[in-house]
Amino acid sequence: MRRVVGVVLLAAGAFLIVLAPLVRFQIGGSLIAAPAAQYGVSKLQAEGAQYFSAKDLKVMTGNLGITVTTRGDVSQAEGDRVVWDEFTVTNDITNNNPGISITERRSAFNKFTGEGITCCAVNIDKKPIKLEGQVYKWPFDVEQKTYKVFNSTTGMAFDAKFVGEEQVNGLPAYKFEQTIPPTKTETRTVPASIMGLTGTTGDVQVDRVYEGKNTFWIEPTTGSPVRQEQQRNEVLKTQDGTGTPVTALIATAKMTPETVNDLVRNATDSKSQITMIKTTIPVILLILGILLLAAGFFVARGSSAKA
Repeated sequence: MRRVVGVVLLAAGAFLIVLAPLVRFQIGGSLIAAPAAQYGVSKLQAEGAQYFSAKDLKVMTGNLGITVTTRGDVSQAEGDRVVWDEFTVTNDITNNNPGISITERRSAFNKFTGEGITCCAVNIDKKPIKLEGQVYKWPFDVEQKTYKVFNSTTGMAFDAKFVGEEQVNGLPAYKFEQTIPPTKTETRTVPASIMGLTGTTGDVQVDRVYEGKNTFWIEPTTGSPVRQEQQRNEVLKTQDGTGTPVTALIATAKMTPETVNDLVRNATDSKSQITMIKTTIPVILLILGILLLAAGFFVARGSSAKA
């Protein structure tokens, strides 16, 4: 009987020792991923922003409130892919001017690495796009290097360079900065008088040119953004170079404290889960396996000695 118990203990110990790295490297990796059934609301604010009001045909100054709602399209989630739809509304709070900007975006990305995937009718305001770089989230175990991050205003990815480590609400984070060079994002018509063309009547075509700087604070274990800041400088320019450039948008948008608190709390919870799955549980399995092996060897040896 002791021999049977010894063999069972030895087998159980060996099994747990083999299971420990499987949990660490395979099972853990399959459990930790961006959700297909995502739903979240983030808010940003831009104080003292300037923007061209199409309704008023002039540049306005005010505090802007920006609400970003994301919802996962579960029907399009497959394998490593998830698809999220985003709806962004910008309101001028100071001048009680709602909906000065309304945009939609549909994105597909790898739920483990966060890298964009061009499929599933991805678009910005119904215009098809090619997705590349990080979209929404970053890879797990973020490195201190340069990553390409997709920019929804230009519809392209640009480098985001690692610039240091900072704490966000007490949570250690990696800080990345992304500089967007002057890029044409839209062509539209406006009255010639808006562009200072006094000798011209009617409307003229103008290009909207965007440049800016985006700063991301990323919790490195989970790849979760915990804070973001956008500096935007956009102007309207006549296509022939005549006229006076007009401000389209000058603003620095920052996540509200409430949104940062929510992101930090979620990242902290996810980090704890990852630590448990990839470190705590494998270590416990390994120790328990070694103990069972030792007990099994002791019992089996005792049985042999008696025999």
